[in-house]
Amino acid sequence: MGRSITDVIASLPRDQQEQVEARYQELRQEVEGLRELRQIAGKAQADIATALNIKQPSVSKIESQADMYLSTLRSYVEAIGGKLELTVKLPARPIFTIHHLGDVTGSASKPTVARRARG
Repeated sequence: MGRSITDVIASLPRDQQEQVEARYQELRQEVEGLRELRQIAGKAQADIATALNIKQPSVSKIESQADMYLSTLRSYVEAIGGKLELTVKLPARPIFTIHHLGDVTGSASKPTVARRARG
């Protein structure tokens, strides 16, 4: 019988075990899609439908879309209790965070852009 992944990791030197654990924690923070994000937030599709004033099948459709308006994504994220932040990473430049892009209720003025240190 083969060894389990736990056994393999346990046989690694301590520094490598720590690297594996750090990468595992990074991967746990990544989300594959809106469905998973909703589940992490502990919400049902019916909850999201109520918050967005749409029917449940429409929530399912949103979750399966590969492309959508930022305003739709922002509304969805807010319906699960989150806040959407859009970051832009350019080569040899600091990370930019764009606020109010896709916000249909925001002002019509120029979008706010914040710069963060590269991390």
